[in-house]
Amino acid sequence: MPHFILDCTEAILEKKEPKVILQEVFETAYSTGLFVKDDIKVRLNPFTHSLVMQGDSDFIHVFGNIMQGRTDEQKSDLSRKVVKRLKEMFPKVPIISMNIRDFEKASYYKKDMV
Repeated sequence: MPHFILDCTEAILEKKEPKVILQEVFETAYSTGLFVKDDIKVRLNPFTHSLVMQGDSDFIHVFGNIMQGRTDEQKSDLSRKVVKRLKEMFPKVPIISMNIRDFEKASYYKKDMV
């Protein structure tokens, strides 16, 4: 169920293999105990063009989309752990950030629910 979508500059992919980045975010999210391993989805969107810090600075931003019901503390801990891990992997990247958005149970469907 949880979806973690990473937006980043293309240059990030020159620093680490995409599969390594995806796997690290996956493992970090799983380590929180909030999610079932088979439900976690991680995707990466590299951008060719961006304007960051008034130039072409590298960045990574993670959008975490999870089912409602987690506490603010759980969501904060998840964000902190993912950002910390990415900071360890990319110590020279000036912007690494994450936010969490809740899916509403009332409006969420997937194919096996219909």
